[in-house]
Amino acid sequence: MAENRQYDHEYKVQAVKLAKEIGQAKAAKELGVPKNTMYGWVRANRLGSLDLGAGSQTPQSAMTLNEELLKLRRQVKELDKENRRLKKENDFLEEASAFFAAGRLKSAKTKE
Repeated sequence: MAENRQYDHEYKVQAVKLAKEIGQAKAAKELGVPKNTMYGWVRANRLGSLDLGAGSQTPQSAMTLNEELLKLRRQVKELDKENRRLKKENDFLEEASAFFAAGRLKSAKTKE
């Protein structure tokens, strides 16, 4: 039966740093940590939920973060544009709905 071992934050940080230097599989083997556990920690670091502390960004990962930031800014810009378009459509539909509702109300009064 597999043992459910708990690892503290600092251990995970050092393990991920080692994995970045020598590779995930090799680091997992060297530390006696299951590969899936090591992969999970590296993934958590990549997604931002396992902070390695100051100075832990490599030039490659810093560039990746910059590229991601630029991509997210483009997405926000596109979503803002789409949001403005949808608001205009919504305003038009509200006006059209009010116009037709007023027309129906007039029509109902003239029939009485």
